Amino acid sequence: MTSIDPVSARELITAEPDTLVVDVRTAAEFAGTHIPGAINLPLDQVDAHLQRIVADAGGHMILVCHSGRRASQCQTTLAAAGLPGTAVLEGGMVAWTAVDGPVVSGNGRWDLERQVRLAAGTLVTVSILASLLWTPILVLAGIVGAGLTFAGLSGSCLLGALLAKLPFNRSGAPSVEDSLRRLSKAPE
Repeated sequence: MTSIDPVSARELITAEPDTLVVDVRTAAEFAGTHIPGAINLPLDQVDAHLQRIVADAGGHMILVCHSGRRASQCQTTLAAAGLPGTAVLEGGMVAWTAVDGPVVSGNGRWDLERQVRLAAGTLVTVSILASLLWTPILVLAGIVGAGLTFAGLSGSCLLGALLAKLPFNRSGAPSVEDSLRRLSKAPE
């Protein structure tokens, strides 16, 4: 699979303004901050629109997320469907902002990884405190710990997928349909 470092990505976007930047984070994350000109197509919507994406996409495409993990998942899905010419932004938006890449800032919503850390930490803390009254609730802390271990090893996080479906993570950015329309207008 192909990746591109933030400095090279910035040079490519500057040299070839028709480069398509597809941000696969949630709508709320995208609304909080994104690369100028990027299209928001949340990862959980890619499968539903896969054939249209493959048919309409053309030219250079850089896939972006918070750290690179979701973009890599998207790249694998797109390549399997017949769209092999994509590149993942190494380190995602974290790396992009570290090299002072330009961003459009919005409402300052939390990224999905921070939401997962808060939710997991809260579940573990509450279950440990509740275990003082009812010991079997410690199983919840074990389940959260096992889920985080699985997420770290597999690159997929059930808690993150569930949080991405909440209404506040689906609002604030252009609709998926608007993003797909912009994708189809991308130069070949």
